[in-house]
Amino acid sequence: MKLIIVSLIALASTIIISTNQNNKSQTDPLKESIQRGRDIYTDFCVSCHLPNGKGVEKVYPPLANSDYLIKNREASIRGIKYGQKGDIIVNGQTYNGFMAPMGLSDDEVADVMNYITNSWENKNDKIVTEEEVSKIKK
Repeated sequence: MKLIIVSLIALASTIIISTNQNNKSQTDPLKESIQRGRDIYTDFCVSCHLPNGKGVEKVYPPLANSDYLIKNREASIRGIKYGQKGDIIVNGQTYNGFMAPMGLSDDEVADVMNYITNSWENKNDKIVTEEEVSKIKK
């Protein structure tokens, strides 16, 4: 009887481990990036662009429902990677502020871009990758 119980426990453990490994191999890279990006946003971006992504009118541009993010993908990545200064037009409003470079690595820039372009009514199925970010120069 003990042998049967031990065998059943071993079998159940094997099934659980196998299922977990299969789930890991089937994870969604975009969803994982968005999750990491949420943490980066909270640490670096939320003080200006706010938890709801709406920014501060005429001071910090909105990221929520932002036409700029989707229409200007490369410029958006460049702004996060190197900082932003000069005029930009977001949802018909001109912003001329300064955003200092945050010192993020290329993978962190990709993750925060994936988060903000898939939050607050933004939708972007095309994942921003570390490789894409690395090719963007000042």
